[in-house]
Amino acid sequence: MAKVCEITGKRTRVGNNVSNANNRTKRKFFPNLQKKRFFIPSLGEWVEMKVATSAIRTINKNGIESVLKKAGYVL
Repeated sequence: MAKVCEITGKRTRVGNNVSNANNRTKRKFFPNLQKKRFFIPSLGEWVEMKVATSAIRTINKNGIESVLKKAGYVL
């Protein structure tokens, strides 16, 4: 299963570890993904999604239905 947020599209990024001697080795930066269940009132059911914690904050602020509509999901 891919490490991608279903709302924001955040995914794994690639960068470098830099040592004190300035040696560079590749590393990965993973998004902080959580499996979370959301209740969608218009459908009357629970939906489990894999979302970044920043997306959870956005959902708490704006509501799940408006965030899903903006992300392109059809309700």
